[in-house]
Amino acid sequence: MQKIRIVIVDDHQVVQDGFKLRLDMEASFEVVGLASNGVQAIEVIEDVTPDVVLMDINMPLMNGVEATTELKSRHPNLKILMLTMHEDKEYIMQAMQAGAMGYLLKEISSDKLVQAIKTVYSGGTYFCKKVTETLFSEPPRKSESTEPNPLSRREESVLKLIAQGESNKRIATNLDISVRTVETHRQNIKHKLKIQTAAGLAKYALERGML
Repeated sequence: MQKIRIVIVDDHQVVQDGFKLRLDMEASFEVVGLASNGVQAIEVIEDVTPDVVLMDINMPLMNGVEATTELKSRHPNLKILMLTMHEDKEYIMQAMQAGAMGYLLKEISSDKLVQAIKTVYSGGTYFCKKVTETLFSEPPRKSESTEPNPLSRREESVLKLIAQGESNKRIATNLDISVRTVETHRQNIKHKLKIQTAAGLAKYALERGML
């Protein structure tokens, strides 16, 4: 069985050790690297080529958002999950804009952490409950763009579920359509919006007030 290779980035040794201990208990995971700041994270990730990165935000030398921006420019397919104590909307939006595919608070349970890692590894997005509540605690701000929404109603429905991290199979079940049809809609949405990542699609849906 191929294991999901993970790097943990946090400037507190006790936090690194704690999350490594939790992840080492999962048979399908392998922690292949640790880093204590953004600069070191880039060096470690270049060396060990992980599948998923757990990234803190506030760190010396280079913070997590800056590191995520740099890493996504070098490795567009790298899956990055923010793992932090900050639940402010500004931090969440900055992380999404940088290319993070999920945002977790450090108080998250082991089961939810495992679920989040597997979700982003499979190409989905994942936000813990408190983060979701923060994002939707006030009416979504409509995009200031004057461009009309190019999506059909069905494509909007598919996009909403993509933004919520649902798999193609779950989307097909929810909308009572085939998986192949979902895949076609997904490709059409990416083409129309000129957005190729799940995180980018989630950001578009949020800014347009579609969620």
